[in-house]
Amino acid sequence: MSQLLTTKEVAKFLNINEKMVYSLVSEKGLPASKITGKWLFPMHLVSQWIEANTINYPSAPEGPSLSKVVLILTGSNDLLLSKVISYYNSHFPGNIAVFGNLGSMGGLQALRQNFCHIASSHLVQEDGEDYNFEFAKREFDRMPAIVNFCKREQGILVKKGNPENIATVADLSKPGIRIVNRPLGTGTRLLLEQELKKNAVRGDKISGYNNEVHRHLDVGLEILAGRADAGLGIHAVAGLLNLDFVPLRWERYDLMIFKERFFDPGVQRFLGLLHEEQFFKIAETLKGYDTALSGRMIFPANSINDNSTTPIDERKEG
Repeated sequence: MSQLLTTKEVAKFLNINEKMVYSLVSEKGLPASKITGKWLFPMHLVSQWIEANTINYPSAPEGPSLSKVVLILTGSNDLLLSKVISYYNSHFPGNIAVFGNLGSMGGLQALRQNFCHIASSHLVQEDGEDYNFEFAKREFDRMPAIVNFCKREQGILVKKGNPENIATVADLSKPGIRIVNRPLGTGTRLLLEQELKKNAVRGDKISGYNNEVHRHLDVGLEILAGRADAGLGIHAVAGLLNLDFVPLRWERYDLMIFKERFFDPGVQRFLGLLHEEQFFKIAETLKGYDTALSGRMIFPANSINDNSTTPIDERKEG
């Protein structure tokens, strides 16, 4: 249930006196419910009411100026993204794309500080039904444009033949199992924490829980080298390193771009690649990718350059 504020609490939150609260309820539509004779205010609706009544928005985020030649992407790392960046650099002479592996939350923070043009993210929301929106709303004053890069399959990477018979996240807590983990702030770590919670498993009871590496590929390499038995990662790494893979879910891996940057030449060149035949051919060389949504605008819906009229929830799930 959403947090409910009392009249006194909402007055403190809005920095006004309590009498003004009643005026805002009657005159300005401040969201409120009267229960057992007392006014209660749903916190999330109050926040939305403030946003809806905001007049002066900031323009482009303040921060260092960004290059017109070097396209900077930061956030969650991905094998397909790395290949597309390499293709961009060979396809557009005189232009450079670079990637900073900061994890999904790190990418959002870098975007907010104007350190990059594009942030990549796959942060699963608490309800498990959607990605990125809740985190973006908390991080930014205004929502950035969100374009899908791909959907990809997340799961548990295990040794060839799965000798430990790992079938679920709960099996990671079995005696003798060593895992390799991803850092806090990454989408994969967030998924692991949610799965552990669902299975009533404490992470600190799992051997290797604090053994963190910074790339999906590094998870696979730790398992291939025999230093770990399992770890969460993408299917593409299992295919690349000839490991076995226990699927958990398909996830939406998105690109976030401030609207002021959306039509920058480098950004448009990069997004344009997501509609080219070569992009789809590259994706087909890797396991666990679904490009049905690639290049589509997720937010705002049906705007800027999105030609799709199909609701997101009706598109291919993989």
